[in-house]
Amino acid sequence: MGDVVFSGFARGAGILILLILAAVAVFLLAEAWPAIGTPAGELQEKVQWIEDGQSLFGYVGPLVFGTVLAAAIALIIATPVAVGVALFISHYAPRRLAQSLGYIVDLLAAIPSVVYGLWGALWLMPQLFPVFEWLSGNLGFIPLFAGPPSDPPRTIMTAGIVLAVMILPIITAVSREVFLQTPVLHQEAALALGATRWEMVRLSVFPFARSGIISATMLGLGRALGETMAVAMVLSPGLSYSIFLLQAGQQQNIAANIALKFPESTSLGVNVLIFTGLVLFVITLIVNMIARWIVSRRAEFSGAN
Repeated sequence: MGDVVFSGFARGAGILILLILAAVAVFLLAEAWPAIGTPAGELQEKVQWIEDGQSLFGYVGPLVFGTVLAAAIALIIATPVAVGVALFISHYAPRRLAQSLGYIVDLLAAIPSVVYGLWGALWLMPQLFPVFEWLSGNLGFIPLFAGPPSDPPRTIMTAGIVLAVMILPIITAVSREVFLQTPVLHQEAALALGATRWEMVRLSVFPFARSGIISATMLGLGRALGETMAVAMVLSPGLSYSIFLLQAGQQQNIAANIALKFPESTSLGVNVLIFTGLVLFVITLIVNMIARWIVSRRAEFSGAN
């Protein structure tokens, strides 16, 4: 009887998750449909922030670009640091230090995003401006770092760095657990054959943990794509397909745009914002599906499965 009850409970929980996901998708599509079906001219008249000559998809396009750009910056910065910290905790640090660092990483993951936003706006931005000046002066020939940098640096680069700090504990925590699940016999066999500790990590730990690292990275990417308040507090918004990382007023992400525009929205404006939320929902769903596909290809090595 216990097996039957537990099996039914587990199956019901799985079905419930699917129903909730479907309900969210249906709600977003139903609420976004008035904006999708409204002609561009009428949309421009009734929604004040849509410019003349701009269609609904023309409005959403720069937001998607800014969302993906900020998340990509965060991922590029956070992933190698997080994997290094996780590896240090799991294989290099003394036991007491590893436990303390593990607790600190878990605590960092629990900090509210608004705290990260305050930290980024009040402390990080003044520290970053000299760095951005150096990047512009020495690497300004690269379009990404073309100047002059904005002061204060309320730029997509600043937002990406704040997001990197936010997703760092998530990637670190998951990667650490995957590293710790590497079979001890694999590691001892590599060391017995004369491998150094780094060679043991490279030949035994990383192949086993590769799909787990990908899963951790995708979890971090999911948070970076949907982050709202921290980005809204450090980024000066703009709607353009700009790759200038050190200039303000160039990009904006979807979640922060919804938070800033929602209080002043009319009924059709709310539908437009919900449509942008639907686009973000689809992007996140696609990212997670790709991650699951990558992980399933290496399921035999996965410490997360």
